Amino acid sequence: MAASTQPGEIVVEPNLEATNYDEEPDSAYGDEVGSYTTSLASNVTDYKVENNRRYHAYKEGSYVLPNDEKESDRLDIMHKLTEVTLRGKLNLAPIPKDPQRILDIGTGTGIWAIEMGDKYPKAEILGNDLSPIQPRWVPPNVRFEVDDVENEWTYHQKFDYIHCRFMAFAIRDWPKLIRQCFENTIPGGYVECIDLDIEVTSPDGTFTPDRAFYKFNREFLKISKATGMEPCPGPFLEGWMKETGFEDVIAHKFVWPVGTWPADKHLKEIGAWNYLQVQEGLEAFWYALFTRQLGYSREEVDVLCAKVRAEMKDPKMHAMFHIYVSYGKKPGTK
Repeated sequence: MAASTQPGEIVVEPNLEATNYDEEPDSAYGDEVGSYTTSLASNVTDYKVENNRRYHAYKEGSYVLPNDEKESDRLDIMHKLTEVTLRGKLNLAPIPKDPQRILDIGTGTGIWAIEMGDKYPKAEILGNDLSPIQPRWVPPNVRFEVDDVENEWTYHQKFDYIHCRFMAFAIRDWPKLIRQCFENTIPGGYVECIDLDIEVTSPDGTFTPDRAFYKFNREFLKISKATGMEPCPGPFLEGWMKETGFEDVIAHKFVWPVGTWPADKHLKEIGAWNYLQVQEGLEAFWYALFTRQLGYSREEVDVLCAKVRAEMKDPKMHAMFHIYVSYGKKPGTK
């Protein structure tokens, strides 16, 4: 409790005397600062382990996929898969040759932001994520921060270009996210969103309801929606952007085969990378939701994953899903 004072009385704040570091002052001070900052950061890096997979600590439970090394490897495969899909391009939006500020929402491993930093060395590239899993050694114009993009944004400067990719299992209010992108983009700047429709289908009826892959893909979609997440935001991106006020909105739809069954050479390459990321990601996709929401044990999920992996090796099963790329310009000029 603060002490009462009389008018004109000088009050000395308690406990404001400096600590006397008699020996090795730099080392002592640095160690003490380190202990406090470590404590402050514990809510970000005190990761949770569940079913032998590691999950984010900051805003625990708001994202259902892991953040461990295995998942980081899968995310880098997804980056390569997207690069192949877009024929080597990092983006499709016609951003200027000299952008000043670029934001990468849900940057993951930071690989896209790092490559953009190399491509645009004069631009300031910012990537944010719930987990600080990005590398420390990055181009000097690239930096990363821990943030929850579903909170209200507090950036003081707007961005020339905002990139949002594969946020299906992180966002519960997509119209709000698109609105915040709009508000934080300069007039004439672009926002580009890339996301999936992961309802697996086939062009010839070979992905049938009797398959384990079919059954648990549909179950996964159902559970995801029940928890308030839209697992397939891709088809809605164009509409959300138009409703928010973006102009010149362009939408592209791409097929992602699961495996090398297509005859087309480009689709065959896409299918090979997609097969790899699905094989690597089954436990990541299903562990959290199936054990938390349906009461499955880890061992039961492992059995399901083994069945699906066996089915994926069948060249007669022509499974696929889709990726959507939508971008639009904020009205006005820079």
